[in-house]
Amino acid sequence: MQHSVRLKVNGEVRDMSVGSTRTLLDVLQEDFRLSRTKEGCGVGECGSCTVAVEGKLVNSCLVLAVDADGKDVVTMERLGSEPRFTSMMEAFQHPDQGAWRARAGAFPIVNGGGPDPGTKNSTAVFTFCHLCPSHCSMKAIVEDDKVVDLEPDVESGFYAEQCVLKKGRFTIPEVMVHKDRLLYPQKRVGARGEGKWERISWDEALDTIAAKFTELKEKYGPQSVAFGLGEPKGMEFAYGQRLASAFGTPSVVTPGWFCGVPKIMAASFTYGGSTVCDEDNLPALLCCWGSNLGYTTGAFRRETLSKIIEAGGKIIAIDPRDTYVARLADLWLKVRPGSDGALAAGVLKIIVEEKLYDRDIVDHWTVGFDQLQEEVSRCSLDEVERLTWVPRRQIEEFARRYSESKPAAMHAGNALCQHANSFQIRRAVAILQSICGNINVPGGDVFLNHAPFTRPGKFYLLSKYPRNTQLLLGDKFKLAQMSTSMPSHVWSKAILEEDPYPIKASFFILTNPLVSYPNSEDTYRALMKLEFSVISELFMTPTAALADIVLPVAWGMEHEELGYWPGWVGEIRAYPKLVDPPGECWPDAKIINELAKRLGLGADFWEDADEGLDEMLKPTGMDYQKFKEKRVLKPEREYRRHHYPTPSGKIEIYSERLAEMGYDPIPRWQELSKMKNISEEYPLLLSDAREEAYVVNGYKHVASLRLMRPDPIVQLHPDTAHKLGLQEGKWVYIETEMGRVKQRLSLNRKIDPRMVIAALGWWFPEKDDPEQGWRESNVNMLTSCGGDVDPAIGTVSLRGLPCRVRGE
Repeated sequence: MQHSVRLKVNGEVRDMSVGSTRTLLDVLQEDFRLSRTKEGCGVGECGSCTVAVEGKLVNSCLVLAVDADGKDVVTMERLGSEPRFTSMMEAFQHPDQGAWRARAGAFPIVNGGGPDPGTKNSTAVFTFCHLCPSHCSMKAIVEDDKVVDLEPDVESGFYAEQCVLKKGRFTIPEVMVHKDRLLYPQKRVGARGEGKWERISWDEALDTIAAKFTELKEKYGPQSVAFGLGEPKGMEFAYGQRLASAFGTPSVVTPGWFCGVPKIMAASFTYGGSTVCDEDNLPALLCCWGSNLGYTTGAFRRETLSKIIEAGGKIIAIDPRDTYVARLADLWLKVRPGSDGALAAGVLKIIVEEKLYDRDIVDHWTVGFDQLQEEVSRCSLDEVERLTWVPRRQIEEFARRYSESKPAAMHAGNALCQHANSFQIRRAVAILQSICGNINVPGGDVFLNHAPFTRPGKFYLLSKYPRNTQLLLGDKFKLAQMSTSMPSHVWSKAILEEDPYPIKASFFILTNPLVSYPNSEDTYRALMKLEFSVISELFMTPTAALADIVLPVAWGMEHEELGYWPGWVGEIRAYPKLVDPPGECWPDAKIINELAKRLGLGADFWEDADEGLDEMLKPTGMDYQKFKEKRVLKPEREYRRHHYPTPSGKIEIYSERLAEMGYDPIPRWQELSKMKNISEEYPLLLSDAREEAYVVNGYKHVASLRLMRPDPIVQLHPDTAHKLGLQEGKWVYIETEMGRVKQRLSLNRKIDPRMVIAALGWWFPEKDDPEQGWRESNVNMLTSCGGDVDPAIGTVSLRGLPCRVRGE
């Protein structure tokens, strides 16, 4: 039912017709395009969507638009004209700081607890959040040797607008004192996965690991020991890579193969290097392709998105879901998952055939434009429309808006990196950016001159100890080999089939492969077959439960640290130690440094692990203690027009280097249009989404977050649910040819009726079972690493998978 209402928002009065279920937040975002008032938890906990209605602070996600009829609504946008998050905005969202900080005392604490917060001196220390790639600047409030709050840093001038659910603010204080933290090294004493452990000393743990790794190295070669590294928080990833190089193993798995490497390699082979959206100058148009900046920033700031909108810039969103960005967008393309390549080809076709590209660039600064013309002629826009589910008029509007807006910036996310044709999809997008004149111009997509710290590759010792990746991969996945990483399915095959050689042991840092690697059943079989497995962890995760040695790790703020990730943003940050770690927890850097000595590799490491921080900072002329005062070094931008560091010095639409490596030198329509097809047995298409409350599969222990997102949620269109006889709020089964999982059903009429959008990364630490329910709702039970793979990198299709949904 529609209702006529009059809404007064920040002094602006509009007469509108609204549906009976639309919230005030829906209207503020979609109709008024207010970007600072964000979707949050939906239960009134986080304050992200706070507004004042008739002078009373309320959560706009809990207020129906019809109930705001005739009332005076004030949002954060009215609180000031500053382009960054301010103290007034913080007070608006969280008027009672004392109550917020008292939350830190509401949870069971390791080592028996202590005085209530506030009974001793309170100290404020500036630092950065280490939870996600945004690394927002924070003011940590420390009381009684405990971090009780993380306020936005509104004083230093750094980016400080925290994530929509305040997940850093909720997660970090609670994890640091969580009753289930691992506190001392343990070794397995029962059958693998049985859950029987014995406490051991650090000396026994490290001596055991060193002895086993040395034994396997002598018997099978260093490649028999693999390292599994997750997304860096500080320097632990860099120390792990350094140890792998010094040990001599090429067997290193990182998330890069489906998270960033396709983008970086495509950019390098097209215009010479990776670019980022320029945040120092605003674009006339920002295209967010497969990226939801409200929840997963990828180092592009929410504050910048707000500034673009408030300055009159236009937003294009390309996403199957009605994301935060899609709701704010001037144009939303509801693309079919897996069809991004076909969409890119269709947009290129319009721009090329209508001559909407930059003529000077195409005439003087490209190689292979004639071949591009020939290739786009192979597809029709009717076929692109059919494959992508995007109406032709929207494809044409996208092409014209993007090509005519000067400058335009392209923020394309990991969704484009998770297909069996990811590299060529990213190549097509890179060509689109290039021929429209958006590379290295103010407000466009720019190269960065990284801050003068030691480059990660040098710290990894890659020149001193070159990785023999061909031993593992041969002539396959050559671009993955260039990135110092291998796909996880190569790791599992080497364990299960001993092809091309046996991997007998693995050391996992920052990762939970049983939930995060595609094809969880294969991963489980591989973990069970390993002769020896080691993991450093905060909690006993499903992967840790299958290990032989579990090492308790100190977290950020519990030790001195540097942060250089995301690597493509070219900055480095200091993370000072704020409190002591609990129990016998060690930082990953110390664990790796001490293990290296026992492996006879001490010459490449340090007497004290913290000396590695000085090594990282050596080009700056500062040691770590001095750098802590400065806090951060940022990159510079030169905007060198027509600077393309390729062999030709031009934009290489046609790449001779790729041809010489045996790959298509130009994105082909046949490859770009490749995707999985639905069938009578599996009539729907599955995609997944990172939930705003969590960082991928981590921190399911955090009570504050579980209060807001207690269960994994799968979204269906109401018409689809009605057709299948499914009821909202009930558990349902999602099935593919690989298996089935269950999640709780939520209805969303804004997604395509052919779509299923599942939650990513679920397991249940509250279960009294060593497996912790990793099979029940984990979407990687539904994914496969077989069949088609990207020949250049090894990526597989993780989105757009044929599926069906049934009642429980």
